[in-house]
Amino acid sequence: MTYKITVLVGSLRTGSYARKIATEALGMFPEGFEAEIVEIGDLPLYNFDYDNPEQTDAPTPENYTAFRETVKASDGILFVTSENNRTIPAVLKNAVDIGSKPNSDVAWKNRPAGIISHSVGAMGGYSAQKNLRLALSYFDMPMPGQPEVFLGKSPELFGEDGTLVERTEKFVRDYVERFAALVEKTNVNGK
Repeated sequence: MTYKITVLVGSLRTGSYARKIATEALGMFPEGFEAEIVEIGDLPLYNFDYDNPEQTDAPTPENYTAFRETVKASDGILFVTSENNRTIPAVLKNAVDIGSKPNSDVAWKNRPAGIISHSVGAMGGYSAQKNLRLALSYFDMPMPGQPEVFLGKSPELFGEDGTLVERTEKFVRDYVERFAALVEKTNVNGK
């Protein structure tokens, strides 16, 4: 039995700290888990016309459908995001909106979610994480409780070799393991 975890990165920059953190987190899942970063940067901006059956000249983009099916096939979703202007990056909000439609088949519904936020400042992406939690709460997505993961001063989180420093690595690993336990307990896809 293998649990599939979709990892969404709220940053498009190739060398972003969010992507580095997400890449490190991939290897922290316990045996029996398969975690993969799913790219969201090429998803067109959400437009309800794509999901409106009365709007025949705006067919649903194929990558919307593929993204939604990937989310629905996932046993859990791990969001790793930076903070932009005290909220989540537009690319991540767009992905949340795409997965939220059509209303009759919401991809996010009841899927366990984990959130790791960061910022170059001391607050660790607090506002981004709270905004993302608010958006996801509408979909009944269970999440691990305390401690939440707000990683401040992102440039200081990595050693010279590019990996997370020991203290941060242990903190993130603990969160990933708690998230994995929640995924097993929730068992959304009937495994």
